[in-house]
Amino acid sequence: MNAKSLLRSGISLAASLAIVGCDGTAEPELAEPVTPAMQASAAPDLAASLASESRAEADRARDAGRKPAEVIAVLGIKPGMSVLDVMAASGWYTEVLSIAVGPDGHVTSHNTPASLQRREGANEKALSERLADDRLPNVSRLNKDTQTLTADDGPFDVAITALNLHDIYNRGGEDAAIAMMAAVLATLKPGGVFGVIDHEGIEGNDNVALHRMVKADAIHVAEAAGFIVDTDSDVLQSDIDDMTQHMRSDGIRGYTNRFVLKLRKPE
Repeated sequence: MNAKSLLRSGISLAASLAIVGCDGTAEPELAEPVTPAMQASAAPDLAASLASESRAEADRARDAGRKPAEVIAVLGIKPGMSVLDVMAASGWYTEVLSIAVGPDGHVTSHNTPASLQRREGANEKALSERLADDRLPNVSRLNKDTQTLTADDGPFDVAITALNLHDIYNRGGEDAAIAMMAAVLATLKPGGVFGVIDHEGIEGNDNVALHRMVKADAIHVAEAAGFIVDTDSDVLQSDIDDMTQHMRSDGIRGYTNRFVLKLRKPE
């Protein structure tokens, strides 16, 4: 079966992922169901693989604002790599990474125990549904506090955290953010990459209330933890967000101005 045939034969997982906002409709099961790992193997075009109906409709709807294929390219994630999804929540990026690294790669989906208990266990339920029946066979789970990550949890080629650093920095301060960064650094191979994505804020604004972070502060804590800034990408810059509103405000939710930092562990 060629790549185009595989993509056409993807099945909808909306019903099984209703916990994350799917519409509950499912297409008839095919005689030869296609998994995301099979797509990655058959279709070298990541964007085409991500567009397949094997991903939930609600997940695909977020791609326009998150641009996953472009972010994966910026971070240099390739098939066969070992990747850590730090504070994965319901696993949206976990699935993207699973497709990106393919059947010869591996993704570790990390969450803190506390995050899995919030909102009546919404993240635990959603992630369990996403991984049910070995649907993403190249994914394993790791539940522990972020600051307690160690070298024994790796080594990983790449780690990524999306829209999480601002909460650690705003709630725990600079020291907590540096500790988290240092813990992730320990899990990476020499030369490994940490991709950090977050809602960008403006110096002097109440970024705690806005759930944002000044990019310069993110760079500062990264360098204090031992990372080198490899790339400061504008791939998720947004023309509709002036960075003065709460990141969930009508009109910009899902399309906030976001920095994407590619950090590198020294060789």
